[in-house]
Amino acid sequence: MRALFVDANDTLAAVTEKLLRGDSLPVGINRNPAITPDDLPRLLDGVEIMIVDHTAVPTAIAAKCPALKHVVFLGTGARSYMNPEELGQRGISVHTIKGYGDTAVAECAIALMWASAKSFGEMDRGMREGNWLRRDALQLTGKTLGLIGFGGIAAEAARMALGCGMKVIAWNRSPKTHPGVEFVPLEKLLADSHVVSLHLLLNDETKGFLSRERIGMMRPGSILINTARGAVVDEDAMCDALRSGHIAHAGLDVFTVEPLPPGHPLTKLPNVTLSAHSAFRTPEASDNLIGAALDHCRRIIANGR
Repeated sequence: MRALFVDANDTLAAVTEKLLRGDSLPVGINRNPAITPDDLPRLLDGVEIMIVDHTAVPTAIAAKCPALKHVVFLGTGARSYMNPEELGQRGISVHTIKGYGDTAVAECAIALMWASAKSFGEMDRGMREGNWLRRDALQLTGKTLGLIGFGGIAAEAARMALGCGMKVIAWNRSPKTHPGVEFVPLEKLLADSHVVSLHLLLNDETKGFLSRERIGMMRPGSILINTARGAVVDEDAMCDALRSGHIAHAGLDVFTVEPLPPGHPLTKLPNVTLSAHSAFRTPEASDNLIGAALDHCRRIIANGR
């Protein structure tokens, strides 16, 4: 059996080569992150295992890859790029990777929280244009951080926020407990939190989870942080809330459409801090990610199917 990393950027290609050094694992690397789904049948000719970072894998395209039996997706949000159930019906198993970047993504969420509370992005843009732009800040010590969804990333964010002197509350779809964190109903979290941070996987149940109605339940003047997936938020409703000031600031690493199109409404709002879906991009997380992907390949090849 053979595997191919179909859309490796320079960073992940280098990590893959490093981890494969001296290893006989049959994994090839296509160093072109700009491929399209239409390129996949050519690249995957005779290849049973595809490692994929960000390229969409439509079911109709996968059907044109007769050797393909496994897709190893570099992350947890495979549904943003493919339909695992449809692929499964065609005999193609989808494997995801959890936990590889919990600390990295949590650090990004906390960094976006601080940047949003202090309006650093807006002041930086103004000063680069020659304006001495001063903004009042939100003091976060003693304030409440509300975490929606509580997995490994949220647990790391809670650890960091508690260390900063914040109160941390959380809501999760299934009951959980965690030291220092109070679990509350969603309505209470939205009403009480000075900062709301999203940590939900994207699926049919969570698409549009933070709806216009739920945004309306948020504490007036609160901050919204999203390092999960753009589609868990009603983006139009969020923009309206930012314009009205109901949401004082948003720190966003993810968007409904990526890359964010030029001229998108979010790029024109002063009270938004944007990053390019880069929360997981640290050397430590990359090593964890590629190491886990190669372990998936080893298990698949060892099983022979």
